[in-house]
Amino acid sequence: MGRIHPVILCGGSGTRLWPRSRASMPKPFLPLVGHETLFEQALSRAADPMVFAPPMVVTGAAHLAHVEAQLGTGRDGLVVVEPAAKNTAAAIALAAHLLAADDVMLVCPSDHHIGDPAAFVAAARAAAALAGEGWLVAFGITATAPETGYGYIRRGEAIGDSGHRIAAFVEKPDLARAEQFLADGGYAWNGGIFAFRAGDYLRELASHRPALAEAVREAVAHGRREGTRFHPEAAAFARIEGESVDYAVMENTRSAAVVPASMAWSDIGNWQALHEARDRDAQGNVAIGRVELVDCRNVLVESDGPRVSAVGLSDVIIVVDGDEVLVTTAAGAQLVGKLSGAANQTAS
Repeated sequence: MGRIHPVILCGGSGTRLWPRSRASMPKPFLPLVGHETLFEQALSRAADPMVFAPPMVVTGAAHLAHVEAQLGTGRDGLVVVEPAAKNTAAAIALAAHLLAADDVMLVCPSDHHIGDPAAFVAAARAAAALAGEGWLVAFGITATAPETGYGYIRRGEAIGDSGHRIAAFVEKPDLARAEQFLADGGYAWNGGIFAFRAGDYLRELASHRPALAEAVREAVAHGRREGTRFHPEAAAFARIEGESVDYAVMENTRSAAVVPASMAWSDIGNWQALHEARDRDAQGNVAIGRVELVDCRNVLVESDGPRVSAVGLSDVIIVVDGDEVLVTTAAGAQLVGKLSGAANQTAS
């Protein structure tokens, strides 16, 4: 098997991390955990040239400057500039058309944190091996809590020593069902990381979503390359009705498989998830910037300027970014994207 081809999907605005994540500087391009941005971490995880080919990044024009700045100079790879946001099925198809049919693609979001990169590489190798046999493979993230914000994968029969057939994809459950999934042990989180051969993916997409597949084919056939950028043809791409890879392909194919991945993963989907991904003190607190905490437990305070002092708080998040201030309970963190300030910052 040849080298694995990382395909990094870079879009969205991360409104649940407002006010730090904004249209002008969205979530993937921020150093939220450690010194590297989440996008830079995604590149670093797949940088071993003995395992991985140069990356392909699929993004939109709104993010292009950030992508190219953080890719840096001297790095091989290609940036595919989508004419419009059409969800992940089309984005992956663009990349697949620009690879050889037998190339194994490793599709990765650009805005997740993985605390154990070595485990990520091990899972990528296992997934690529199955993909080389014709399977369309999802990473099954080891479930460590009854999360209601994630979709789940139910494992079916074993495939050799490294994977299983996918018995079912399960939508985000309520708490009671999530607790049942955790107790059952046969369910994993769907982290949106996939591996398959480019030709296998395009064949399945054409079978289940022929109009989408044909529009992407035309967009690539009539597209143009400018240095390290590839621009699909906009008129053909505009005909696409956007759909996720899960709905368009993975839930329809008879060749869906899953490999286990226990790699300290987080989608950093809100401030509470970010709090949990960061290093905390003995009281569970995280303080970034000019912050003083007294008698606080499980508190996150982040300020880019003004001094913040807090006394006697538990399970609270305070973020100061420029002239915007966010105060929420940990339980309310999921609703931050509904604030008018966050909604008005959504990237196009």
